[in-house]
Amino acid sequence: MDKIEVLIVDDNIQLIELVKEYFKNSKVVEIKDEAHEGKEGIEKLEKGNYDLVILDLIMPSYDGLYFLEQMKKKNINTKVIVATSYNAQEVIREVSDYGANYYILKPFDLDVLEKRILEACNKKQDSKNIDLGYNNLQISITKILHELGIPSHIKGYQYIRDGVGLIFENPDMIGGITKELYPELASKFDTTVSRVERAIRHAIEVSWNRGNWDLMEEIFGNSVDIDRAKPTNSEFIVTVADKLRLDYHKVR
Repeated sequence: MDKIEVLIVDDNIQLIELVKEYFKNSKVVEIKDEAHEGKEGIEKLEKGNYDLVILDLIMPSYDGLYFLEQMKKKNINTKVIVATSYNAQEVIREVSDYGANYYILKPFDLDVLEKRILEACNKKQDSKNIDLGYNNLQISITKILHELGIPSHIKGYQYIRDGVGLIFENPDMIGGITKELYPELASKFDTTVSRVERAIRHAIEVSWNRGNWDLMEEIFGNSVDIDRAKPTNSEFIVTVADKLRLDYHKVR
């Protein structure tokens, strides 16, 4: 079977390298080329022969919407997976109108990206199946962690994100943060329990220095004395999960 040839259009060099490394030995997917802004991307798409584009929306000079506009204008029907940290609903609708096949929210797991690539390229050429990739819970977790000032590029971010999701879905795990949650995260990310613990601690420290203080007071004010100390890893993860659970009950 011929490989699915992919063009990545994204200004995040580190992410591109991670994706290339992930698919390096793939028998199905080949990362054939890359571009770092929309105009360069559309020029490469016109000259090359690609089956699919992985496209960021926020880039310097010419962004992802420019890229999609040019695809439509030039009647280019290559499959597109939009992978971005921008999750405004009006933008998602606009991306869908341009014919993107999938919309996944950064940060994402690479196995999720692989699944979307395979699904997109197995569909008929004229199909449109916009998929938010991460459900409303994942979007809510991502939003609150960003508001708390945790940058998505540090390791602790992904550990906290997945940890909050696990606690949200499995409240019985609350009493087993170190014995259950840490080992599960370590296994998923192929690392050690101690590294998971340290990375989460570092992410919380970053949050305490740059986050939205009013939001911190709202979330953590009743669980810790925020004037005296940062929450522990367990307090942070459990309290964020509890807030999300309460918010979900309010809107359902």
